[in-house]
Amino acid sequence: MLRIVLRIQAAIYVSTGVWPLINLASFEQVTGPKTDDWLVYTVGLLLAVIGVTLWLGARGERPNGAFVFLAAATAASLAVIDLTYALSGRISSIYLLDAAGEIVLLAAILAGALRLRSGR
Repeated sequence: MLRIVLRIQAAIYVSTGVWPLINLASFEQVTGPKTDDWLVYTVGLLLAVIGVTLWLGARGERPNGAFVFLAAATAASLAVIDLTYALSGRISSIYLLDAAGEIVLLAAILAGALRLRSGR
C-alpha cells in the first residue's frame, strides 16, 4: 500500500511541478495570477524533483524511512501553506482543494507506514 501511495504522490508532484514550466498561462488560469514567475518555476522544479525521488523510493519492497519522511513532510508542509494562505485570502481558494489532497496523502502515508511497521 505504501509503495502505491508514494507512486501516486510522485505522479501528482511531477505533473503539477512541470505544469507551470510547460504552460504558465494555463497554470495561472486555474491557480490565479502570480507576481513572481521565478518563484513558481522554482517551486515547480522542486516538486518535480521530490516526485521523481519518491518514485525511485517506491521501487523496493519496503520503502526506506527517508523516503517516507520526505513524502509525509512534503505533504504536511504543502497542506499548512495552502491552508494558511488560502484561508487568509492571500492565494486562490483553489489551494484548499490541494490542501485536502495533501491531507489525504499524509493520512495514507502514515497509515501505510504504521502498517509496514507492524509487519502487516
